[in-house]
Amino acid sequence: MKRKIYLNMKTLPEARALLLSHFSPGGLVGEEEVAARDACGRVTSRPVAARLSSPGFHSAAMDGYAVRAEETFPARDESPVTLRLRQQAVPVNTGMVLPEGKDAVVMVEHVVETEGGEGILLRSPVFPWQNVRKVGEDIVATEQVFPSNHLLAPFDLGALISSGNSRVWVWKRPLVDIIPTGNELVDLDQVGVEEIAPGMTPESNSAVLAAIVSAAGAEPRVHAIVPDERDVIKKRIRQAVEGKAHVVLVNAGSSAGSADYTVQVLEELGRVLVHGVTIMPGKPTILAVVSGKPVIGIPGYPVSAIIAAEQLVVPLLCRLQARPEPFPIRVRAFLAANLPSRAGIEEFRRVIAGRVGDRIVASPVKKGAGSISTLTRANAIMRIPLESEGFEEGRIVELELLRPWQELEKTLVCIGSHDLSLDLIADRLKRASPGFQMASTHVGSLGGLVAVSKGLCHMAGTHLLDPEDGSYNISYIKRFVKGRGVRLINLVYRQQGFMVAPGNPRGISGIKDLAREDIVFVNRQAGSGTRVLLDYELEKAGLDPDEINGYENEEYTHMAVAVSVLSGKADAGLGILSAARALGLDFIPVCEERYDLLIPLDCLENQVVKRVLDCIKSGDFRKDIEALGGYSTRDAGKVFYDSREDSGQFR
Repeated sequence: MKRKIYLNMKTLPEARALLLSHFSPGGLVGEEEVAARDACGRVTSRPVAARLSSPGFHSAAMDGYAVRAEETFPARDESPVTLRLRQQAVPVNTGMVLPEGKDAVVMVEHVVETEGGEGILLRSPVFPWQNVRKVGEDIVATEQVFPSNHLLAPFDLGALISSGNSRVWVWKRPLVDIIPTGNELVDLDQVGVEEIAPGMTPESNSAVLAAIVSAAGAEPRVHAIVPDERDVIKKRIRQAVEGKAHVVLVNAGSSAGSADYTVQVLEELGRVLVHGVTIMPGKPTILAVVSGKPVIGIPGYPVSAIIAAEQLVVPLLCRLQARPEPFPIRVRAFLAANLPSRAGIEEFRRVIAGRVGDRIVASPVKKGAGSISTLTRANAIMRIPLESEGFEEGRIVELELLRPWQELEKTLVCIGSHDLSLDLIADRLKRASPGFQMASTHVGSLGGLVAVSKGLCHMAGTHLLDPEDGSYNISYIKRFVKGRGVRLINLVYRQQGFMVAPGNPRGISGIKDLAREDIVFVNRQAGSGTRVLLDYELEKAGLDPDEINGYENEEYTHMAVAVSVLSGKADAGLGILSAARALGLDFIPVCEERYDLLIPLDCLENQVVKRVLDCIKSGDFRKDIEALGGYSTRDAGKVFYDSREDSGQFR
């Protein structure tokens, strides 16, 4: 099959406007009558008129006595008025029907009963209808309660029922058929984890798309996985369009590859409005109309699928129901790193944001349309306009929050070296009451020190070895952290070594084996403590980095290094024992190193930082850390450096 290329891509606003122009509110889905009690979240398709007044009778608004107001007019402090009980003054409670002939209520606190209890004494008058809820004070019969296209909130149900409407006409929920495609996909519910063959992957996008569809007020219906076969895909789309579905989503196969059939099939079945939108992720999105119904080709990469669904599917579903589109919460933030972008594409970058001092700081997470974890780790999205080539560090940018804004105030921003112990801390922070978030960005130890110096984080993980004396971190802090008071606190000691495949098939025994021609190495990024350690060990062994096959292959976490070894991409990588154990790799010890947390002095009183320090000192936490393997918590919580000390160092 000849490959399709994107010749006429549309911008996101153009694509959205073109799609929505083909469908009117309610026109495709129709209306239905539902019980008022079940109408929350639905949109009225007709105006709703009151059948009853509310209240339907004059009622007491206070506890007290119902009276005729004119009989109280003479009442004064010096000449009180006495009213006969149960004749001129009738006891009432809040909400009771006002007795015949009465037009006001005297509050119980404002009266004194006469001796004998046969009357009440008033020292001030009340005016007509004082402390009374009159008929129709809230709603008058026949008046409009809600107009058409009103999204019914929980409190609206009370108005519906109070006005005598037990049922209400609303737009039907759009029925959305979701068709996952791909030869490499398996249904995890049907095959189980043990039966997933190499090259196959669990089909997860349909669950995400179904959740997005449900949140937009529509009803998702997920079909069985369809193989990458043109005729089968065509048949399934035709069945969906000719069936009850109002909208059809075809997931994967929307790109321009030789096995991507969706656009070809849609051209044969109907009209393709758009193939290619100038957004990243999400560029391969297809917008089409088949038999008067919208059919959208959703990219297969998870993040691309989510962005396409949120930016194009959700607005369509809202329009079909006359439902207001969700409005993102936006905040302004300080950008913590340079963020280049390609002009001509609107880029949706995932970021981790938190309040550090008096400003919100945003740190980008790695790119990747296939990396769903970049969305689960992020708490905000930054949109880079298509005419921009990116933003520089320090710029004030606008973020769209993925989590409630209150979480920014309860988020600990940790930038620096990666360690598995941080995951345990993050879990304990979340389990606490109140719960806190940890947003960690892995840029290496040196990057963490720079972030602390610039005021971009609450703490940084660091394990920088000084080759001159074998000490850790302090010499680097003095060199790179300028103008900020800091404290260095130990978290753990950990075993560093070479991670190799199970059984060590290459027979690697030490550092000198890395120079063998048959060995492929995977490294950590420049500036990381592990990279510094490797260079130190290479120098001790008299090896030049140029002799190492793969020295330039960089990963940003210990687990990423372990995955490279497990997958066969590399034969060895330097990392921590707990990462090797987690993936069942063999481990060749090199040394024990110290891993510390560097905390600005002005963050020590931060409630989340204090919670972290309390966590470090707890016995349960230390027990769980050491259970990972290769860890010692013998100095956990010990202060190794405080910039306020005259000596600059104490042990």
